[in-house]
Amino acid sequence: MNTAAGKHPMSDIGRRVAARRRQLGLSREDVAERAGSATSYITYVEEQLPTPGMNFLVRLANALETSVEDLTGYTADLPTGSGRAGRHPRMVELDERECWALLGDHGVGRVAVTTQDGPAVLPVNYQVVEGEILFMTTPDSSLAATSGSEIAFEADHVDEAFSQGWSVLLVGLVRTVTDEDAARRLRNAAHSTPWAGEGRDTVMMLSPRRVTGRRIVVRGAPGERSA
Repeated sequence: MNTAAGKHPMSDIGRRVAARRRQLGLSREDVAERAGSATSYITYVEEQLPTPGMNFLVRLANALETSVEDLTGYTADLPTGSGRAGRHPRMVELDERECWALLGDHGVGRVAVTTQDGPAVLPVNYQVVEGEILFMTTPDSSLAATSGSEIAFEADHVDEAFSQGWSVLLVGLVRTVTDEDAARRLRNAAHSTPWAGEGRDTVMMLSPRRVTGRRIVVRGAPGERSA
């Protein structure tokens, strides 16, 4: 069944607002309360083609713990982490349960592999499947050639507004799923096909032997946990 959002043309701002809201685990009602707005207007911003004023954009960015620049796409092509360090930051080690929680069900991460030309880091769309990491590539890629060897997988998030973030690292053996029935089931279960396209249908599974993570926490920033 189509959702309400699927019935309307979404603006770039609307997509970013909806994605950030879901990332924070907030409802539209939560965002409306934080921004001092009506829930119906948050719905309008996400689903229609709005032209909100700067005052509202500032309130909305604060409600979503981000910046106006991020919501409007101004920073879309800039490298992350261009701001200054937060005041009195501290590094916190994450346990394995927290690492898996941050990875969620799917997302975009990076794999570090050794190729004939030396070390390489490659971005991948990933899916978490029963404690393993699934990603897809082309059969003749340098990533496919690593089947049977050990690689590293990393995912992270940077909160530009408050100069904090987290990173999760998984290390373990990767294998190609050669059984076509199993590969088909895994492809069908994935949230998305690879964004890069171009016939990336070779299914790879990473079985981690080590799962570690770290978080940078800034005092007074939204979401800071008590010591």
